[in-house]
Amino acid sequence: MNKRMRRAAVAVAAGAMAVSLAACGSAAESDDNDSSDSAAKKGDDIKVGLLLPENQTARYEKFDKPLIEKKVKDLTNNKGEVVYANAKQDASLQNQQVDTMITNKVDVLIVDAVDFKAIAGSVKKAHEAGIKVVAYDRLAEGPIDAYTSFDNVTVGETQGKALLEALGDKAKDSQIVMMNGSSTDPNAAQFKEGAHSVLDGKVKIGREYDTKEWKPANANANMQAAISALGKDNIDGVYSANDGMAGGSITALKRAGINNIPVTGQDAELAGVQRIVTGEQYMSVFKSYPQEAEVAAEMAVALAKGESLDSIAKDKVDSATTKDVPAVLVPVVSLTKDNIKETVIKEGFYTLDEICTDKYKAACDKIGLK
Repeated sequence: MNKRMRRAAVAVAAGAMAVSLAACGSAAESDDNDSSDSAAKKGDDIKVGLLLPENQTARYEKFDKPLIEKKVKDLTNNKGEVVYANAKQDASLQNQQVDTMITNKVDVLIVDAVDFKAIAGSVKKAHEAGIKVVAYDRLAEGPIDAYTSFDNVTVGETQGKALLEALGDKAKDSQIVMMNGSSTDPNAAQFKEGAHSVLDGKVKIGREYDTKEWKPANANANMQAAISALGKDNIDGVYSANDGMAGGSITALKRAGINNIPVTGQDAELAGVQRIVTGEQYMSVFKSYPQEAEVAAEMAVALAKGESLDSIAKDKVDSATTKDVPAVLVPVVSLTKDNIKETVIKEGFYTLDEICTDKYKAACDKIGLK
């Protein structure tokens, strides 16, 4: 997807989302000849398969799953059922889970792919079984019917800009380590693309890693390797694609005696927010999971009932295998110590008490988080 399309998508998404959420999924029925007769006759008694990729990142179990379940219930007068499975970062297991969902005759699938390429065959199987597929958070390959996520290139740009801001006038003489996400995740490539578009030529990139399975332990090992290669006095900042890897990287930095350098993140995990409070982590990317989850649920319910997505998805995206996929891309916000109240607390991610426990109370007081 080109940059112009991404920009347009973000602008459109906010308006489309407001309309679609207010409409509570009351999309008009589709005249699409591809809709099966059984789908067209479906009422509220639908079965939605939800496949999430892993449980290392706190967001999936804490936010995505319960939010989608609630929205499906709200849209179906409590008659819709969500059948859930987590692949625990295993692409083969996720393919088996799709097979199980097909056997269980779900009406629609919401799939956040472990491996966006490896899932393509299973998406095709679902398609052949008459099951619509919503690609969630990651643009899966195969004949998907809809897609919702965040503007992933903008996420990387946001992280890169924040890192340069933190480095200030010293950026041009600074050396950083880049801790990218998993190579099996298409989002990771887009985060990287966005970050490089901002950082290249503005700061020296001493070492760069694609971190297997997004695991904090792997990020920790990568950071130890970077410290050994570059020297502990020659690392001035870290681009980390998410909060979990930021935590793993910071642990390695602290062990080597490297403190008070800016580290980026993403997902606004509680531990990440608390590190921002103490200054160990400079920023995270706040993404409104309620908006993303609600849009996914709306898409799934509409598709299960044989309805059009026209009132929900105003944009189109292309994958390597499927063109003109109806899509909604949700905007993102740079989260720093200055806007914790206006983001994660205001949207109900965490309470002040959850963030400012006894261990963090002094740090919270210091930045005026009371």
